[in-house]
Formats: sequence, C-alpha cells, structure tokens
Amino acid sequence: MTATVPAPLSVPEVSLREYGPAVSVPLDRASGRALAASGILHSATPDPAREGHWLLRAGSRVGAVRTAGGVVVRIAPKTPVRRLFFLLGFSLDPARAWRDSREDTVDTGAYEDVVPALAHAVERQIDGALRLGVLQGYREVAESALVVRGRLREAEQIRRHHGRTPPVEIVHDVYSADTAENRLLRAAVERLLRLPGVPGPVRRRLAHQRVRLADASPLVRGQALPRWQPSRLNRRYQPALRLAEAVLRGASPEHRPPGADALAVDGFLLDMNQLFEDFVTVGLRAALRELGLTARLQDPHHLDTAGLVRIRPDLVATTADGRTPVAVVDAKYKVERADGLLNADLYQALAYATVLGLREAHLVYAAGRWPERSHEVRGTAAGPGGPGVRLYQHSLDLSRDPDQLLSALREMAGRLAGAAS
Repeated sequence: MTATVPAPLSVPEVSLREYGPAVSVPLDRASGRALAASGILHSATPDPAREGHWLLRAGSRVGAVRTAGGVVVRIAPKTPVRRLFFLLGFSLDPARAWRDSREDTVDTGAYEDVVPALAHAVERQIDGALRLGVLQGYREVAESALVVRGRLREAEQIRRHHGRTPPVEIVHDVYSADTAENRLLRAAVERLLRLPGVPGPVRRRLAHQRVRLADASPLVRGQALPRWQPSRLNRRYQPALRLAEAVLRGASPEHRPPGADALAVDGFLLDMNQLFEDFVTVGLRAALRELGLTARLQDPHHLDTAGLVRIRPDLVATTADGRTPVAVVDAKYKVERADGLLNADLYQALAYATVLGLREAHLVYAAGRWPERSHEVRGTAAGPGGPGVRLYQHSLDLSRDPDQLLSALREMAGRLAGAAS
C-alpha cells in the first residue's frame, strides 16, 4: 500500500517587516514560485529545513500583495505610516508641504498599515475633489453616425464606406464627465477596492465614490495612464489626482514566468528606496531654487570618453542658467555601517565628482551614527597645499519631526549653494 504524502498547506496571510528576518511559512509551490519571480521580496526560497515551507524576507517594498493562489503578503514599513505618507505627500506636492509641514498633509486616519491608510487617504481626497460636483470637460469622440456633425473623417470614410452613405465617419467634441481626471480617480478607486486589507467602512465609502464617477470610462489594462494638465478648472482635483497616480503606479504588475501561466501577483507596494530618493531630491531642488540655483534629477552622464559607461546622479545642482554644475548628490536608503564607511558609495560619489569636475560630492543616508562626516581623497589636490576632492556623508534621520526634516534639507541646500561661491 502506497502512503499518500499530504500537499503542503497554504497560509491565507503572511506578515513581514521591511528588511526584517526571513520567515518560514507553509506555501504551495505555485505561490512560492510566484513570489520568487515577482521580485517584490528581498528573497523567496524553499526552506531546506522544512518541506513544504518557503523562507520569505522583505526588502525595501512595503504594502500588500495577493498571489493567484490567494496568499496575501503584508509588508510593514520600519518608518511609521504617518511619516511615510508625509514623505509621499511631499514628493507629490512639495510646494504645499513647504507651506505646511504637518504630518497630516495626507490624511491617513487612525490606520497604522500601509494599505488601509492609503485607501482612507485616497477616498478622503476624492471626496474633497467631488464636493462641488464632478468635473466635466470636452473630449474628442470618433464614431460612425447617420448624420454629419463635427468634422468628417475623409480617409476613414473612404476606407470603410467607399461609395456608400450613410453611415458617415465623423469626429466631434462632447462635453461630459468622461475626462482624464475622472478616469484616473475611478481607476484608483477600483484598484483600491481590489486590494487585500481595505477596512469595511473605507471600502463602503470607496464604493460610493465609484458610483459618483460612473460616467468616466474605465481604464484599459496595460495602456498608459491618461494625461492631465494642472489648470484653474481642475485645481480642486489636483491633490486627489497626484495620490491616484501614485496608487496606479504602485500597483504591482502581473508577473508570469515562462511556463507558469497561472502565476500572478497583484497588490500595492511602495518602494522605500524610491520614496526616500524622491523626498531628498525633490526637497533639495525646491530649497536650491530659493537660493537661486537650479537642479537636474537623474542627470545622465558617461564615466568614460567613449560614452560606454553611463552614470546617473540623483541630483546635480547647477548655476541659475543650468550650464555649470556646482554640486552633486546621491540618496541612499540605507544605514551606515558601524564604522560609518560604505566604500562602494564613496567610490560612486568620487566618480560623479570627477566626471562633473567638482571638488566635492554628497551622499545622503536615511540614518547614521553622525549627522555628517567627510573624507578628503588622496591625490586629488588642486595644487601644493590646495584642497583635494572631499566626499560628504549626511544622515537624514526619518524619525525626526517633519519640520526638522525640512529644516535639514534647507541646511543641506545651503551647503550645496556654498560650493558655488
């Protein structure tokens, strides 16, 4: 008689912590492979010590996802949720955040998890946007009709109905609620309604907002998000639109490895690496502008004269005309080592300074043992007794209050501007 080996049990929910220790969980093979292929975790590998278990370790992405097998993975951030959404709100609308450095610039309610806080924030923003009614506007519609209105599409008429009328191929403008703004808000609401972990009261309010936006066309999966331009007419929509775009861009795409058609991962994730980089660079750019300098983000250059080795500093500060670099900055969402040295980062900063012809370069970390330290590079002195290239390491402690974080960015911008004098 052959013994039957029971299939490993799948758990409905797994809780991890950003860069926390690996957790061994019982997972079926399909769910484990889906998580491993998705790239959303730092690592996902079969547990060699326990059959039918997988070792899961989170990296820099926080939020919640669900596999096609129904397994929900929640990843909690190290940073408090209110602070995390302050960083997000600042990156989306720095002008407003400079004016008001409170943490509740993005209302997250009393929720301490990413997805519930996000769903609450988006619903509140949409409710505020729609308070004066649904925004309407003109859009171009192409259709076949029995009567002519608008403009005749001659090429399409000949191709489809040569020698026959009606129908006629026309294009005309329609005044309706089916605008890019409303389509984005509707898509964000529908995305949030599909996410795991949205609280019941928030889910009901989101469903109500979906009804209010029913005249907007749903987005087609895989197509680019509709584009909108800030204007006086959509000013009340703008905070909600920026947050809605963050929802739609943070929605993890499906991942289908070859031969694994049923594997999919869906959810919402924020990449803390990107969020910290955006906060630092957007904040420094705004502060440098106040000091009469400009800044280019993700500025492309080449390390070699042949143009084969590309480098892309996070921020290059330049003179007001944008022609002369005066400082270079790279943001690192990591903690300094015990000795404060991260050699690869220092080599990278030196490469940036060398290519741009600068006497200093700056690295900004999310935490560290010292607020600032510097290193003068051997063999780089401008002349006998002259200063060499100096590499600065700054620590921007995310546990500090928002107004302290913004003050630190302004102080750092002043240091960068000082290099120009």
